[in-house]
Amino acid sequence: MGVTVGACRISLRLPENHSLKGKRQVIKSLISRLHNKFNVSAAEVDNNDAWQIATIAVVSVANSERHAAETVQSVVDFVRRERLDAEILDVQTETIHGVAE
Repeated sequence: MGVTVGACRISLRLPENHSLKGKRQVIKSLISRLHNKFNVSAAEVDNNDAWQIATIAVVSVANSERHAAETVQSVVDFVRRERLDAEILDVQTETIHGVAE
């Protein structure tokens, strides 16, 4: 059975944020919503001590490249559309093919 992993790294600017506590609340809420809506894994992976910059990674596991890519793109679109308090600075995506035995 083939397995495909869709991954993306999203760098965000949080211009309205003025503390690490506020940033953590925004990121925690975003990660929770992504998990619940898209059934993906997500975590903050960089810029942990910067209060107006955040980088999250999102991973989707699927049985087809198309589904993995669509899920990752839907996540990026969701962040762009729903989080008006966050400006997307950069998005990097990758699809990884593997075989599970």
